Amino acid sequence: MKRTTWRHIAWLSEAADDPSDCLTAWARDPRAPYPLPTGRVFDAVSVDQRVGLEALGQLLDRGLPFGPTVLDRRARRMGFLLAPRSRQHFAHRLGRGGGAVPPYRYLGHGSVVVVPGPRPVLGDRYEWLGDPTRRPSAGPLLPAVLAAVLVASTEVLGCADRYGEDPRPAPDLAPAARAGVWALAG
Repeated sequence: MKRTTWRHIAWLSEAADDPSDCLTAWARDPRAPYPLPTGRVFDAVSVDQRVGLEALGQLLDRGLPFGPTVLDRRARRMGFLLAPRSRQHFAHRLGRGGGAVPPYRYLGHGSVVVVPGPRPVLGDRYEWLGDPTRRPSAGPLLPAVLAAVLVASTEVLGCADRYGEDPRPAPDLAPAARAGVWALAG
């Protein structure tokens, strides 16, 4: 991750009810998490950490665009920040992915998300996994990419969870037993 500077996170403080209070809190403790309302400067999509980490890996591996990304270790959730009012683009693309839709929460106007300070330390409860160096760009691209990758990640994890399972149904041995047919014991 790039080194986050005060200039990079100034846009985040704009989301606060009192931007100067937010900047003051971060000046006192640059590791301190801060609750920011969603819907003005950014929205967020919150998913299970496992799905989020798989999605982030796919975004990075493929060189796809994504915005700032937050990890909450205790809640085991990840938040992907999008431009405000991206809900419609995100939901539209999520439903067209053709795969399993992951459980998610879309946080728009009226919600709050806790973000890490500009300089969290590895292992803090809240951590930036995607640089908060600029606000998420508006338009349909980021929500569409995120939706597609979340669906793909859910499919990949589902396959991994089923790996090693026998895809055939278990045979019904009851009729054979009733007929007096028994397998050879070895």
